Amino acid sequence: MQLQSSKNDFSSLGEARVQHIRRKSISVLAAGQILGGLGSGATLTLGSLLIVSISGLDSLAGMAATMNTLGAAVMAIPLALMAQKHGRRVSLSSGALLAASGIVVIVSAAILSFWPLLMLGMLVLGTGSAMNLQSRFAATDLSSKTTRGRDLSVVVWSTTIGAVIGPNLFEPGEVVAQYLDLPVFTGGFLIAMVAQLAGALVYFLGLRPDPLRVAQYRASAQSKVGQLHRRGWNILHNTPMARRAVLTVALSHMYMVAMMSMTPIHMQHHGAELTLIGFTISMHVAGMYALSPVFGWLTDKLGARPIILLGQVLLISASVLVWVNPSDHTMTTIALLCLGLGWSASTVAGSTMISGAVEVSERPQLQGTSDLCMSLAGVIGGLSAGPILAAVDFEGLAVALLALAIIMIGLNLRATGTETIRA
Repeated sequence: MQLQSSKNDFSSLGEARVQHIRRKSISVLAAGQILGGLGSGATLTLGSLLIVSISGLDSLAGMAATMNTLGAAVMAIPLALMAQKHGRRVSLSSGALLAASGIVVIVSAAILSFWPLLMLGMLVLGTGSAMNLQSRFAATDLSSKTTRGRDLSVVVWSTTIGAVIGPNLFEPGEVVAQYLDLPVFTGGFLIAMVAQLAGALVYFLGLRPDPLRVAQYRASAQSKVGQLHRRGWNILHNTPMARRAVLTVALSHMYMVAMMSMTPIHMQHHGAELTLIGFTISMHVAGMYALSPVFGWLTDKLGARPIILLGQVLLISASVLVWVNPSDHTMTTIALLCLGLGWSASTVAGSTMISGAVEVSERPQLQGTSDLCMSLAGVIGGLSAGPILAAVDFEGLAVALLALAIIMIGLNLRATGTETIRA
């Protein structure tokens, strides 16, 4: 049996000790998320600048985020399988190390002025995004039904710190690059690499005992029947609640990415200065993360479905505000704030539902599949938003996205009340 070697370690754990491990794990995961957010916040913008600098092609600027998201999609299930077999400690620390190795490839590509190698580096760096997504699920390994939303949302919220600080490291990073005689725009990547290596150390040393291993042992000890180990796609096919939750998270992410990625272009076309565009995106990011603990608490109190529906209302509000007056920059800023809040409510509640849809033995598989779907949805949203914008303008894009909200509302209103939330 997979957990046989852990029985001697976990068999004496009482409830008080388990709760201590839970709280400690959440603190470690939050610290890791701050470091991971520090890296991603600094590198995605620099990645676009670096690709254009090396290739000389403005058309490739968006490929930094695209390759990073594809990397997250590619690594979502492998990291989940690693967590299933070896625990969160090994999975998350390995993900951080792989992300750091991607930065080595990126800096090497800059030195060689070879942009295809830079694309490969951004793909490998996407492992860090997959790891950050897995961290929010790791926070729920030892949670109960009444704390799962809050535990998950605290880790989501901690991303804010790194995401806000990261872009402010551009100038210090360039000082480092000049000192080491490295190409322009690479210094921020070096800072991000240090952050990822520190994150790997935090996960490897801090997640002892491993929360997922403890949860797996407790589940196997309490169960009188054999534990199922279905693949994620099989779980989606046979578990309506899981399918609905994964679709909600993925489509909400697609909605957010499509509208957010086109906002700077839309505002620039209507004469907005870079300062105002930056402020609008900052308000959007604040909406995405700042109130996530509130949505987590509401999910625990009211259930996931009402908060998902609230999220859809907020997403619809963003589209309506843009449609009413697309040239009003204030209205656009408010719309982007609503967009971030809608994404936050839907993602926190949907992710909480994913963790409660199946038993502990199958959660990593389902969570990895959800992260894969979420990342692919983001890629589709980002790639399709440009052609739609060119065809029907920004307000047309906002209206077209309403179809996603209608699908999500329909899915959640049709859900039966007989679905079981797992402990």
